Amino acid sequence: MNNRNVNYQKELDKLLETLKEKQEVPRLLLHSCCAPCSSYVLEYLSNYFEITVFYYNPNIFPEREYTKRLLEQQMLIADMKFKYPVSFIAGAYDRDKFHQMAKGLEHIKEGGERCFKCYELRLREAAEIAAEGEFDYFATTLSISPLKNADKLNQIGIDLEKQYHVKYLQTDFKKKNGYKRSIELSNQYGLYRQDYCGCEYSYKERQEQKNKIFQKNRQ
Repeated sequence: MNNRNVNYQKELDKLLETLKEKQEVPRLLLHSCCAPCSSYVLEYLSNYFEITVFYYNPNIFPEREYTKRLLEQQMLIADMKFKYPVSFIAGAYDRDKFHQMAKGLEHIKEGGERCFKCYELRLREAAEIAAEGEFDYFATTLSISPLKNADKLNQIGIDLEKQYHVKYLQTDFKKKNGYKRSIELSNQYGLYRQDYCGCEYSYKERQEQKNKIFQKNRQ
């Protein structure tokens, strides 16, 4: 399935307008990768949905980084004001599951097939939880990042919708200056903004980039 011609924001706008007209407030399970990325998404979607934030990121390395991001997420939810209720649940920090998924893909650069499989790993868990909890929709904050492939995310979400019979909320949260707004909200709430995606492979890649810049500046 090729979604490249889909205007995700336009389709989302239509859905939100319909919900508003019908005065419906569906339940949304929102997978979140981190507090900064979720900030704009929560500000935006909490006007239309009753949201449960699902923090499931077994890819994050090291464990102290995982814990730091989890606590930031909880803090943000506690500090923000919402029209409709926002609650929180955390998934398991299963590093073995992530390593099994990444096996054979360890040396692929960030943004490639390993990342796509990581999208699928986290979205599948979200779909399972959404189905078990009888949510109306599930979605992810991942599409807000300029480094994440919104077409691939939505393709995976649509495939999982068919398997788990829970509607997937197609999005590209970069639209409407979503990423810019997330930076503003991060500053407003004093959020920790990490400088790498999360997994040990992206961490090593980022460290190598920093070392190259350091060496260049010394010359």
